[in-house]
Amino acid sequence: SIVYAAALIPASFQMPMIASFRPPAPSVVRGIAEGLRWGDYPHQLASRGARRAVATVPRDGDSSGDAKGVPDDIAIKKAMNRKKKKSLRGRDKRKEFIGMAKAVDRGQWANVYKPGGEDGSTFTALSGLPDRSKPFTVLGIESSCDDTGAAVVRSDGTILGEALASQHEIHEEWGGVVPGLARNAHEEKIDGIIQEALLNAGMSSLEDVDAIGVTVGPGLEICLRVGCNKARDLAESYGKPFVGIHHLEAHILMARLPYNNDDESLFISPATKGIHEVARAIEFPFLALLVSGGHCQLLKCLGIGKYSIIGGTMDDSLGEAFDKTARLLGLPVGGGGGPAVEALAREGDPKAVKLPIPLQKRKDCDFSYAGLKTAVRTAAEKLVKERGLGSIDELSRKDKADIAASFQNVAIRHIEQRLDRAMSMIEEEEDGIRSLAVVGGVAANSELRSRLESICVNRSESWKMFVPPPRLCTDQGSMSAWAAIERIFVGSSDKAEGHEVYARYPFQFNG
Repeated sequence: SIVYAAALIPASFQMPMIASFRPPAPSVVRGIAEGLRWGDYPHQLASRGARRAVATVPRDGDSSGDAKGVPDDIAIKKAMNRKKKKSLRGRDKRKEFIGMAKAVDRGQWANVYKPGGEDGSTFTALSGLPDRSKPFTVLGIESSCDDTGAAVVRSDGTILGEALASQHEIHEEWGGVVPGLARNAHEEKIDGIIQEALLNAGMSSLEDVDAIGVTVGPGLEICLRVGCNKARDLAESYGKPFVGIHHLEAHILMARLPYNNDDESLFISPATKGIHEVARAIEFPFLALLVSGGHCQLLKCLGIGKYSIIGGTMDDSLGEAFDKTARLLGLPVGGGGGPAVEALAREGDPKAVKLPIPLQKRKDCDFSYAGLKTAVRTAAEKLVKERGLGSIDELSRKDKADIAASFQNVAIRHIEQRLDRAMSMIEEEEDGIRSLAVVGGVAANSELRSRLESICVNRSESWKMFVPPPRLCTDQGSMSAWAAIERIFVGSSDKAEGHEVYARYPFQFNG
């Protein structure tokens, strides 16, 4: 109740609002006092179990419960014991995965992405399929983070029309994405963005598209829900097949989108097969390096919905490390910390600041950027002290450029080492994989692309590297539309009604 809540608020916080409350009932005061006598502080009493126990305290005029208005101390102790046991179980469960990559399904996740069922190959069309004997179009919607995107893509890979509303200016002053503000911006822009994408594609309404795909996870849940709810409503209203898109798979599949290397604006590849399916830029199986703002993974890509994770980050992703370094150096992060650090790094010496390459003693393919992030801050603070300055903000542009260049050099060197190990492992296998797809927002980094290309061509048996055009590495509607097309071609769609979104949505573990 409001009265009970007021009683738990420290006095120092009650003054501006005290006039809004009547004095708490004496029985409530006695109950809280008794709780304190047993060593339960207000925040502990407010826990779920203890709150239930205190709820038995009678108010004035209430004849139920303990006549003295004293909470049941046995009930409180039982509630606290249940909470303690639950906490210990959670801690023990987490211990099992210490030192392991995050976002990898090892049986601990309730919701796992497996469109092909348990065997990975049994696809079902729960909401039907468009006619695949002729060209079809898909509206893709993306709202997983801070970009509201929509695009109409034809089944041969041609992007007919797209629209994107960025939230860079909204989040600039906060130094990062504020989920609530992001959700509000999505809600404000999504209708207009969808309409703009349709108009750019030469379409007058949703009647003209053949299916709808929307990102349903992983991402910020309240942001995902905006796009998913809109797509569900449209699919049900217009009777269109619905495809719930996995955000990371959409990034990976963008490497398969047919496009003209000489002119990124021409997405043309004539269809020749009976179901209008064109040759992909890269065929399964292949190795993928996914580097984005929230993820860093090496995956063996076996087919739609079938991914074997070779390595992943144990803490921060590469994109996070770029963002945090940008904020540390006081760079504008509205357009993303990665581009800001990359631009400044061009002015610096990549060997000026000595930084440790992460995980040198671990002979696996996992990543870690938390330690490097801390090392960058330590190095910056050391320079501040050496220069006799008051803060990192006061460092010269040259010093900041050297820090940025040194960080980027070591961050990419970490990627190179893990990738080289993964490629060596795959070369020993007999599946013949010699193709690498570099995907995700950080794949737009020109230094990263250049250095990974060198790794591919300088191996004893050269590899071919595939990277989407920079504008298609970041989040946009085309990735959702193309991923939906890929799902449709294998006969897969989802039921729109009641489809949920998932902040965490790991791939099903495949070997």
